[in-house]
Amino acid sequence: MNEQQESRPRVRVAVVFGGRNSEHAVSLMGAGSVLAAIDRSKYDVVPIGIAPDGRWVLTPDDQKYEIEGEELPSVDATGAALALPSGGGPLVALDAGTIPASLGQVDVVFPMLHGPFGEDGTIQGLLEMAGVRYVGSGVLASAVGMDKAYMKALLAAAGLPVGPYVVVRDRDWRLDRERVLKDVEALGLPVFVKPSRAGSSQGISRVDDFDGLERAVELAREHDPKVLVEAAIEGREIECAVLEWPGDEPPRASLPGEVLVDESHEFFDFAAKYIGSDMALNVPADIPEAVAEELRAMAVRAFESLGCEGLSRVDFFYTPSGGLILNEINTMPGFTAMSVAPQLWAASGLSYADLVDHLVQLALHRPVGLR
Repeated sequence: MNEQQESRPRVRVAVVFGGRNSEHAVSLMGAGSVLAAIDRSKYDVVPIGIAPDGRWVLTPDDQKYEIEGEELPSVDATGAALALPSGGGPLVALDAGTIPASLGQVDVVFPMLHGPFGEDGTIQGLLEMAGVRYVGSGVLASAVGMDKAYMKALLAAAGLPVGPYVVVRDRDWRLDRERVLKDVEALGLPVFVKPSRAGSSQGISRVDDFDGLERAVELAREHDPKVLVEAAIEGREIECAVLEWPGDEPPRASLPGEVLVDESHEFFDFAAKYIGSDMALNVPADIPEAVAEELRAMAVRAFESLGCEGLSRVDFFYTPSGGLILNEINTMPGFTAMSVAPQLWAASGLSYADLVDHLVQLALHRPVGLR
């Protein structure tokens, strides 16, 4: 390395994780993988945790965030409190009883956040206001991607096939429950009941008897007062990742992969995803080549129809009749090295470390503000 290269400041990346929702631990696991993989010869890295109470704190750079037994990791809120001034100013540490200390300019934020108050456009709006570049989709795509009811409406408007569903809004459930139950019964059995604005399979129930429907809705309402009830789709679960590319190149889709879940699980639930080894991913999926190409094209259409940026994962059902039903799009998918989207890209020729670098570089070269 020559003297000029040594004097050039490195890009400063703030990896933000945690948050005030039930996906706090999932966020930490993804952040741990990003912190381990990011190229320290290219980037100065600032790890920032958002505690369950919403406090932003500076966290240790070498901490591992893993599930130990059934104990989920959490951000320790005792670290130095942080503030990100508007206008792209330097990150400031606000430790009690001390003079605020500048931690330097943040060039890119990697918001490794899932669920409400992170993945849903809220932190994206904060970063837009601050004039700071960040990884992933903007405010609108993040908000729509988080809310499954609006997501499905936009996907259907774009001509993409989605399954039958009913939206259960808070007011309707409280004041007109009988009508809501009749609407859901028209879907037939079985149905899946889930929070409209949550992920990682939190609060989801499969209902095979309508006697259990109210209980399933109440469980979902513990996570979100707005609930989605979907008719079960018979078919194999095939997933595809989409990645934005620099310049004017169109987004690209990964090889599709089939999620295989142990028979002890009724569906691809939280335990199958993150605890134990009850899930396998078969990449490429064993489906006809023409179906795979159609699925990849549909994944890119879904990405573009919501105005996504950076990355996404799009989930499909491949039915026994050979059709494809789009289940949902995830604008910030699970992101440990062993999560589905990174595995799909690894099988498509892009390693986890290269994927992290690709996303940071995309964000670094993306303009702030309206685009």
